[in-house]
Amino acid sequence: MTQRAKIDTDGSEAEAVGPPVVHRPAGLTSAEVAERVARGEVNDVPVRSSRSTTDIVRANVFTRFNAIIGVLWAIMLFVAPIQDSLFGFVIIANTGIGIIQELRAKKTLDGLAVIGEAKPTVRRDGVAAELSTSEIVLGDLIELGPGDKVVVDGEVAEADSLEIDESLLTGEADPVVKKPGDRMMSGSFVVAGGGAFTATKVGREAYAAQLAEEASRFTLVHSELRTGISTILKYVTWMMIPTAIGLVISQLVVKDDNFKDAVARTVGGIVPMIPEGLVLLTSVAFAIGVVRLGRKQCLVQELPAIEGLARVDVVCLDKTGTLTEGGMDVTELRPLNGSDETYVRKVLGALGESDPRPNASLQAIIDAYPDTVEWRCTEALPFSSARKYSGAAFSEGNGEDSTWLLGAPDVLLPAGDTTLTEIDHLNEQGLRVLLLARAAQELDSPDVATGAHPTALVVLEQRLRPDAADTLAYFADQNVATKVISGDNAVSVGAVAGKLDMPGAANTVDARTLPTDREEMAKVLDENAVFGRVTPRQKRDMVAALQSHGHTVAMTGDGVNDVLALKDADIGVSMGSGSEATRAVAQIVLLNNSFATLPSVVAEGRRVIGNITRVATLFLTKTVYSVLLAVLVVCSQVEYPFLPRHLTLLSTLTIGVPAFFLALAPNKERAKPNFVRRVMRYAIPGGVIAAAATFTTYLLARHHYTGPNALAAETSAATLTLFLVSMWVLAIIARPYTWWRLTLVATMAGAFLLVLVVPWLQDFFALKLVGTTLPWAAVFIAVAGGLLLEVAWRWVDRRFPA
Repeated sequence: MTQRAKIDTDGSEAEAVGPPVVHRPAGLTSAEVAERVARGEVNDVPVRSSRSTTDIVRANVFTRFNAIIGVLWAIMLFVAPIQDSLFGFVIIANTGIGIIQELRAKKTLDGLAVIGEAKPTVRRDGVAAELSTSEIVLGDLIELGPGDKVVVDGEVAEADSLEIDESLLTGEADPVVKKPGDRMMSGSFVVAGGGAFTATKVGREAYAAQLAEEASRFTLVHSELRTGISTILKYVTWMMIPTAIGLVISQLVVKDDNFKDAVARTVGGIVPMIPEGLVLLTSVAFAIGVVRLGRKQCLVQELPAIEGLARVDVVCLDKTGTLTEGGMDVTELRPLNGSDETYVRKVLGALGESDPRPNASLQAIIDAYPDTVEWRCTEALPFSSARKYSGAAFSEGNGEDSTWLLGAPDVLLPAGDTTLTEIDHLNEQGLRVLLLARAAQELDSPDVATGAHPTALVVLEQRLRPDAADTLAYFADQNVATKVISGDNAVSVGAVAGKLDMPGAANTVDARTLPTDREEMAKVLDENAVFGRVTPRQKRDMVAALQSHGHTVAMTGDGVNDVLALKDADIGVSMGSGSEATRAVAQIVLLNNSFATLPSVVAEGRRVIGNITRVATLFLTKTVYSVLLAVLVVCSQVEYPFLPRHLTLLSTLTIGVPAFFLALAPNKERAKPNFVRRVMRYAIPGGVIAAAATFTTYLLARHHYTGPNALAAETSAATLTLFLVSMWVLAIIARPYTWWRLTLVATMAGAFLLVLVVPWLQDFFALKLVGTTLPWAAVFIAVAGGLLLEVAWRWVDRRFPA
């Protein structure tokens, strides 16, 4: 049986009923704190919101492909002119950009993390004050209330109906009642009641030290996008090694009279196989996303959350604190069964005073009905989301004792009670109704609600968020289903949703009627949008049921009853004013408490994922045609047509510069799964066509040109074909066209034209078209390749839909 503390409203000791009430400990003294700090007994776990500067530099510099390019660059600096070594300077610039952008993201993220940091209440010298978790020392007395997270390991010193949820650590969903002397595990949180505990393990010794650091670390892993790119790079490496070896051997054999030129053309064949900018652009796009969201007071605790929200097709909303603002107002008090209103006001005032940490509903009652000093609380039962009511026992000052319950009418009243009809009318107006009932049993009885006598209805008006309607309309427009999952009365929840013009608000479901079978529950969830009287465990089950039907689920919430569902959802979104526990498990925290920020987060995710998918096609088309050209050269035993400078120019104009702009452009398309398949189904045909068209031009040129400068003319013709086909690929990727996309494509084409007509640029890049026959043939072949691209990609869309 749950132990109930016997307390006075003023905190003084009451007449002993059961175990005697212990005096409130004062906590450590300032001298004791200083002594522990000197000994290093401080909670100094480095809870990082982002990677360190060293980690960022290391991750951007020391990569597999940077190592390969670095070796090739060093070779080229010795054997060829500086223009054939330009690719090395491009890599340095790319790496620098990546480091700078991630450092910007780190600065933004660290600043937001400080704002959103949980500050536990610590009692020292008899005074309670909020401190940073890093200031806690061994032996500190830490106070707890509903929603507070246990930040270090300890032992319970005070317990007032203290119930702890350890499900995040043990997997056991049922709250655990804690008594003085019981062990507290860091990482758990309070679901009901309050108390205090003494810290017995701090810093890295605490159970949740590793969990806390891991949960709040800025990370680029565990995302389909990153995993897909890693898979692609792994296959690229496998293709590169044998192809590069074959190219080295063939070029040394073919060019046995000119070792330096053979090396230069070999390097020219290897470098474009590496999609070096793809990883950079992914990191930059994510980092810029963090900075953009940071400006909107949105803390991204796990970077893949940006990607996850882009894939979301169902958003589960908790009504209180999400669709409505936290505060409420009492609009009416309706005494029942001839109750005296003056007496009822006294009861409500005393109930408000009995809870040291009132929720929004009780706070509204406290504001409306101040307590009188006549009544003395002898026992308290804190509100719990599972039971849907709170209670207290009082000595009324005139020798009378009474026990009262305040909570959900449909839980405290038997089915069919006539009062429920009256309540339904109020709920239909979107009002929240609480029932005050006089209990017929002791407060510590497990059946305390049975036989309770209805005394009054307290009618509360919830304040709708002014931006909620627009946000719901945004999700509807984006084909994202919204589900309101609330612990409140289903009719009341439906009325609030109706006021916000939410689709499906007319048909509400009482969660107590939901089937327990996951498949059956999923069907009900798919068919309806508003659910009331949902328990915390049901919220978790509902998220799992939606996921079982292939949905990507985001869950928003701010209360302790949302924690389990937030943790299990694909993306958990917490309000900044929410409990410590919800902020700890959520991937995204809206520090400004504005539900309207969520569309910005979704849009940012879609921009990142959609654009990276676009530019990945550009990079991997280059990889495919580079590998195929090398294979064709090896099989034909001819000289490789390009020097590094040629492919550096082509990569910059058809991939590097355009990809940077395309990666940061707006993109509202919902992200789709199977990243690798979606990219490669375009990159493979694109690369094959580009390689075939280029090699055809090269072979024609070898038969057309003769003499000592024939190779330069052949290279120029082949470069023209490859550029035009690559530009066609870019033009397809840039669709649908806007003025700036057209300008981008035209500018890149103009830059290449400039190289062909300006004499010193011709010399610098060794590009000079000779005659008219072959250049026009190169253009014709490129146009044929472009038309074949259009046909091939349309066929791929039909044959292999994404």
